[in-house]
Amino acid sequence: MSDEEEKCPVCIPGLPAWLATFGDLMALLMCFFVLLLSFSEMDVLKFKQLAGSMREAFGVQNLIKVEDVPKGTSIIAQEFSPGRPEPTPLNEVRQMTINNDMNTLDIRAESGESDILESLQGEAERQKEQEEQEQAKDKAIQFAAVLSREIDEGSIEIETDGKKIIIRVQDKGSFTPGSATLKDEYIPVIAKIRDLLLNIHGKISIEGHTDNIPADGKIFTSNWDLSAARALAVANEIFADVRIKQKRFVIVGRANTRPIVPNNTAANRAINRRVEIIIERGRDDESIDRIKVKEATETEPDSLSSEEIF
Repeated sequence: MSDEEEKCPVCIPGLPAWLATFGDLMALLMCFFVLLLSFSEMDVLKFKQLAGSMREAFGVQNLIKVEDVPKGTSIIAQEFSPGRPEPTPLNEVRQMTINNDMNTLDIRAESGESDILESLQGEAERQKEQEEQEQAKDKAIQFAAVLSREIDEGSIEIETDGKKIIIRVQDKGSFTPGSATLKDEYIPVIAKIRDLLLNIHGKISIEGHTDNIPADGKIFTSNWDLSAARALAVANEIFADVRIKQKRFVIVGRANTRPIVPNNTAANRAINRRVEIIIERGRDDESIDRIKVKEATETEPDSLSSEEIF
């Protein structure tokens, strides 16, 4: 053996002692960082903002391969979506991008907006109906002022039913029992009513009513004939003025089917014997037909038949 080999210390078998301490230190450091990660929380809002900025900066790759250029996107969202984009705070306008034949947009209101619109429309309709009822009451008051003497005598009654104005010609002084001929002294009263009808728009119905006592059969076979004849007698007196538009009128005989009070006394039967002039305020039938014809000829003149127009 040489002198150098004799001077070299004998190597101890196994790993060095410092390596065990170093391994323990690394394990402790790893546990420390795992604990730090587990205690940390992610800010989702900042992450989404960061992700959105990255999408706007670099764009979004379309997962579906299409040959056409995109035709429509969401109003707010800047990225392209081949299907339906996520809801936005505003109304959404969408269009399919994989169908060349589609040329219309799909417009969907935000949730709850349709309910609000329906509520507003219902409120407007109720307000309009109330205004029309008030107008009918005001018009009825004007009629009552003109026919005040007849009302005091009990030969005329005026009332309102919603938007309707009812002028009730009582049996007292107008017709003789079992007859459908107006008395001569009652004709001026009908003339006053006729002058009032000239200045009001709407559909007018003249309805005759009787009590429950059957007709004697000498002139009229039933109360239906008598009620219709009395309504027609009032209508003919109104039609004596050529300025009256007869197209607005409907003549109806009701017999004893709609009594005001029970037919159990002579006084009640006298109340039920009447002719009612019912005015439904609004545009008359002639003006309505004229508007329908005008709209039909301006929009689709060939698509409407005469039955649909009139």
